[in-house]
Amino acid sequence: MSMSSGGPSAPQRQPSMGRRNISRAITMRTDGYSGEEEGPIIESELVPSSLAPIVPILRAANEIEDENPRVAYLCRFTAFEKAHTMDPNSSGRGVRQFKTYLLHRLEKDEKDTQRRLASTDAKEIQRFYEHYCKKYLEEGLQTRKPDEMARYYQIASVLYDVLKTVTPDKPNSEYDQYAKGVEKEKASFSHYNILPLNISGPTQPVMEIPEIKAAVALLRKINNLPTPRPDTTNGPQGIDDGPIVRDLLDWLWQTFGFQKGNVENQKEHLILLLANIDMRGSGNLHQGERQNHMIQRDTVDHLMKKVFQNYISWCRYLHLESNIKIPHDASTQQPELLYIGLYLLIWGEASNVRFMPECLCYIFHHMARDLYDIISDRREESFDPPFRREGSDDAFLQLVIQPIYNVIHNRKLQ
Repeated sequence: MSMSSGGPSAPQRQPSMGRRNISRAITMRTDGYSGEEEGPIIESELVPSSLAPIVPILRAANEIEDENPRVAYLCRFTAFEKAHTMDPNSSGRGVRQFKTYLLHRLEKDEKDTQRRLASTDAKEIQRFYEHYCKKYLEEGLQTRKPDEMARYYQIASVLYDVLKTVTPDKPNSEYDQYAKGVEKEKASFSHYNILPLNISGPTQPVMEIPEIKAAVALLRKINNLPTPRPDTTNGPQGIDDGPIVRDLLDWLWQTFGFQKGNVENQKEHLILLLANIDMRGSGNLHQGERQNHMIQRDTVDHLMKKVFQNYISWCRYLHLESNIKIPHDASTQQPELLYIGLYLLIWGEASNVRFMPECLCYIFHHMARDLYDIISDRREESFDPPFRREGSDDAFLQLVIQPIYNVIHNRKLQ
């Protein structure tokens, strides 16, 4: 990212001016934190559970405090605004006390902190964002550990959100494009359970196990699949603006609107299932044969029978034809893996509905039909996803699971 000589100017942000008086009137009280207690206070540890989304902002402020106190002040100011938006009446447990402490801290920091890089807060945060990304995300990338890089990328994301808050009415196309790149790279340093699937850097030993490598390679065969059309409700997108689709479960994520965390969990789950079944079936292979190992067809067939045993019984009981249909021109087991992945993703996001197996079968039955219609239609290279909510990444949860849960909850109250 090129270093600019300056950025769009904006009025200085002062919590005691204009509409900030409302915030002060709501949160000021005589008890609670005074902001002047002895010893260091870590604000992120004081945040009430109802204000959990502001914790990353306060952690970022603590991280950059020594490097640029003024930008740390702007981070805390953004956290205060977000907290007030989330709970304007301070009705949550501990919210009023916390907001009072944070407001006192802001009033103190506003006087004590000085700008180091520019004459206005808008330019200060812009230049520090550039400096931070260049220093921590571009320099020494190969020498830092993944967990360290994950922390730096998280702070960079927070700084960009603060930048947008400080300059809400100014176009920042240069920063917008750079921030999109940061978000894509950030996914490469995300936390994981057992398998570091998307982590950059040296390959971890667990990923060298032949069966694990074979299962990962099998899921990454996404050729011949049509592409979900991106959501353009927020304006046109470029070719590289959409989410990265690395494997079959990423494709299901984009098609049916599952949550990203669920996708990562079930992706690891499916890889381990395939590897474990295959390992038991190929235990007598020589070491040389295992190095070029591929998942056997019997492994996928065995997993299919195990996963869909209850669904097949459900179809027989209701005299329904199964919607697990394999296109006649399928030369690989890609369709089978898509059906397995779809069922695991439904189960992973079903909440308490998963305790009603017949309901899960019903949901899968209809979504499997949608899946078959998509993968069997070779006339177009792209399609409109069945589930989509504007500006949301939880379409399946909100459009399928939530209505069922509401019906169950209302019946319980009757």
